[in-house]
Amino acid sequence: MTAGVREAALSSGAIGFLVSDWMETQFNLPEADVPDLSLYSPEVAARVLRQEWSLGERPISNMTQLLESRGIRVFSLSEDTAKMNAFSIWRNQRPFVFLNTFKSAESSRFDAAHELGHLVLHQDGASTGREAENEANAFASSFLMPSSDVQAVLPRVRFLQEVIVHKKRWRVSVAALMYRLHKIGILSDHRYRSFCIEIAARGFNRDEPSPILREKSVIWNKILQSLWSDRKTVSDIATALAVPESEVFALVFGLVGELPLSNNSGPSGLTLITTTEA
Repeated sequence: MTAGVREAALSSGAIGFLVSDWMETQFNLPEADVPDLSLYSPEVAARVLRQEWSLGERPISNMTQLLESRGIRVFSLSEDTAKMNAFSIWRNQRPFVFLNTFKSAESSRFDAAHELGHLVLHQDGASTGREAENEANAFASSFLMPSSDVQAVLPRVRFLQEVIVHKKRWRVSVAALMYRLHKIGILSDHRYRSFCIEIAARGFNRDEPSPILREKSVIWNKILQSLWSDRKTVSDIATALAVPESEVFALVFGLVGELPLSNNSGPSGLTLITTTEA
């Protein structure tokens, strides 16, 4: 990526820290529950984490909400570029994930699982560069598509259309499921190469077939509902932090969708989350 894209992403991260600090003073939020699994291989770490979080082998319906429920602060990046996928970081023993929602919903889900891989596998900083990226990819693939579940649902595959139909179960891209099928031995080398060629020919490497809806944040929806009940908006957060409203808006836009910017546009009858006592 260019230096400009990198610096813009890091700047977004810095403002995200300010917003997170503000959130901590206003609301009771989940504590961090992200174990150190650096002693395991990526595939084993994915299985261990599923066990620790009591997920079983079932598909994960919403990665964003799962991360939030485990105390990971999730923000969106405003950079309209595919060159910056996502990044994660620890700050004051709090894990953060920043997702580029410019990409497809399927890609954002995989990016979220990829960054979760970094958080559980690389707390010791022993793996870096391409090695760390490969490990995070392997973790994400295993975490989103457990081998036992994939083998039970798709024990054999003859046509690409079967992959397109079944990718909806795990809410991943056709390319990600195809790679997983090849990795666990369901697709032969020959058929995998053939499917790769067909994907490119049909343009599925650019436009995802049968796309899913983008995931939404529970935490941010509840925070905004609470603000609206007090006739406040994102603008009030920006004012309290002395940062541009557009910057705060960009950090949550990809997680909640369109936000009202005026104090008289909030919905009524919303459930508030518990606020911290002064």
